Amino acid sequence: MQTWPGNPYPLGATYDGSGTNFAIFSEAAERVELCLFDDDGTETRVDLIEVDAYVWHAYLPNVGPGQEYGFRVHGEYAPERGHRANPNKLLLDPYAKATSGDIDWDQSLFSYTFGAPDSRNDEDSASHMVKGVVINPFFDWQGDRHPKVPYGETVIYEAHVKGLTKTHPDIPEEQRGTYAGVAHPAVIGHLKRLGVTTLELMPVHQYVNDSILQQKGLSNYWGYNTIGFFAPHSHYSASGDRGQQVQEFKAMVRTLHDAGIEVVLDVVYNHTAEGNHLGPTLSLKGIDNAAYYRLMDDDQRYYRDYTGTGNSLNVRHPHSLQLIMDSLRYWVTEMHVDGFRFDLAAALAREFYEVDRLATFFELVQQDPIVSQVKLIAEPWDVGPGGYQVGNFPPQWTEWNGRYRDTVRDFWRGEPSTLGEFASRISGSADLYEHDGRRPVASINFITAHDGFTLLDLVSYNDKHNQANGEDNNDGESHNRSWNSGVEGPTDDPEITALRLQRRRNFLATLLLSQGVPMILHGDELGRTQLGNNNVYAQDSELSWIDWAHADQELIDFVGEVVRLRRHHPTFRRTRYFNGRPVRRGQDEPLPDIVWLTPEGDAMQPEEWDSGFGKSVGVFLNGDGIRGRDSRGGRVTDVNFLMYFNAHSETVTFTVPSDEYAHAWKIRIDTADPGEKGDIVAAGEPLDVPARSMLVLRAEPPQEPTSTPVSTTTTSAPTATPTAPDGVDTATEAMTATPPGTPRPAPTADAGKGDPT
Repeated sequence: MQTWPGNPYPLGATYDGSGTNFAIFSEAAERVELCLFDDDGTETRVDLIEVDAYVWHAYLPNVGPGQEYGFRVHGEYAPERGHRANPNKLLLDPYAKATSGDIDWDQSLFSYTFGAPDSRNDEDSASHMVKGVVINPFFDWQGDRHPKVPYGETVIYEAHVKGLTKTHPDIPEEQRGTYAGVAHPAVIGHLKRLGVTTLELMPVHQYVNDSILQQKGLSNYWGYNTIGFFAPHSHYSASGDRGQQVQEFKAMVRTLHDAGIEVVLDVVYNHTAEGNHLGPTLSLKGIDNAAYYRLMDDDQRYYRDYTGTGNSLNVRHPHSLQLIMDSLRYWVTEMHVDGFRFDLAAALAREFYEVDRLATFFELVQQDPIVSQVKLIAEPWDVGPGGYQVGNFPPQWTEWNGRYRDTVRDFWRGEPSTLGEFASRISGSADLYEHDGRRPVASINFITAHDGFTLLDLVSYNDKHNQANGEDNNDGESHNRSWNSGVEGPTDDPEITALRLQRRRNFLATLLLSQGVPMILHGDELGRTQLGNNNVYAQDSELSWIDWAHADQELIDFVGEVVRLRRHHPTFRRTRYFNGRPVRRGQDEPLPDIVWLTPEGDAMQPEEWDSGFGKSVGVFLNGDGIRGRDSRGGRVTDVNFLMYFNAHSETVTFTVPSDEYAHAWKIRIDTADPGEKGDIVAAGEPLDVPARSMLVLRAEPPQEPTSTPVSTTTTSAPTATPTAPDGVDTATEAMTATPPGTPRPAPTADAGKGDPT
């Protein structure tokens, strides 16, 4: 085998049109072998004799795309000192751009003999191991450009590649469950019909299927078990696993971009599939265990675990950080993705022990000219101490707002004393994000996500029903803030069925018309159910896939209508927080930009937030001075809106506010009767808001401006000072806009974190 010295950068296998450069970092290695595999499994080993700054490298002029390869690392095997080199274990290149095959959980994949964790096992693992694949990096992007949708105009749709496409009747069978299926016109047409701007894909990095799940006849469906941070998961490819998966992924991104849809990836950099000291040796563990993983100080056989999966990536080591940053840049520059949602992002802030918002990882992201310019979304918690960090990420980050989810769920199931925080959440959560200069778009609002109940199940079950997972219903979150609407599970009762549909419309309309960035869970818009299972991480079946055959077309149309209302009216997607507050005004004073209304049509007074009508409220949104684009792209000044929320079990009659707000109002959204809209209501008239429903009204006709320009120096109302579950105050001080008497909610734990990650 002819070899040349090669280059230490870039790491991984890089084909240049003539040959391939291989480079791998290992400070712990004493010798490194590159292993090349023929189609029949024959292995050829090449010593990497060139070493620069602990990077072992060589250039092979006759090696090209499709070549399977791996590494063997020679060095010290002393787990108690953190060293786990064993040349009998074939190791996957951490920088592999594609992978072929699967691991089969043979004994040889482990560096110890089962039943004796302190022993050493020297069986060769190559025939049982996933291999890296040299790829052809060249692709015709046909002038592809990132859509660059502003956060204020973003509507996110969280989806699973397989779950989204597996049962769609219009997708060719061989493309269902694949990247090609996601790019099919039927899927893109559905996303456009909804008004989705950004598709957030659950993990597509190459991941490992857990042995314990396979033994139960289950599988790791969600994919939060990464082993390759550069490789698109091969099982989502309709065209092959010798590099074809890379081309297919790129084609998917290009097609989505052509439709104006961004692609955001759910990425798992907090841990890998190698688990703890009892896990297999597949890649990083055998390459340089102490560099890549957080180990216990007193006995380095054991791993620190902030993720619930056995290990945590060592984000205080420069090469571990380089791995993450190189991966992020690769997916932006070479795969053209538009952003990332970071799973358990608080774990990446644990440079030492405590969560540190100024950790090196965030500093690297801040100064990186590529990564800093795409969408960065944090899941702002992990399972370690002090891990609930909603509102505490750096300014350029947005966050999954778990407090929004919890509060909106509580309000619409009729929980008492939620009105104050509900008002704060739907108006942008200034109390969480404004203290460090962020805007309302810092809040990624969601009611449901992959982890937890679907929207239909949220209104159909009081309790989780996870028996299919084989853990005696002990897995998954038990406190779901759900209400079954009267009967647990499926029912033929038409009244309960109608109520469940109405409640889903409430949730969706609230989500889409709140300040911040809305995220819809795939299938919620068409009635997807998991039969009460709130933790389908192991369910790769009809239980977790979208059931396209029974899609609720009317609900899909409703969602599309509300999204259009949001898109056409910048009042619902402000770039700054409200500066008005429900205070007494003198005559002839301009209207505030927001006014909270009592059923009598008056502005809410501070003491009224604790009054008896605490399950219903009206809100006036002043569109004067709010500029945006109309449906044709022209610049317009928006109009005023009224929204009424009634979580009571009975109708509440509101008095439409006086004509200083508007002379008349047209009903635009009615969740109790979505087919009835367009009715005109005059100022001062009574307006019945049915039980458990929501109304949205537009000023008719558009009125002359009555307000002063929006100030950017004050905050919205009402707000509440958040407190993390560990008791650490997450805001620097109480916001001045909080009206006296507004309920300050107790800290809430994450109500939807049920998966092992």
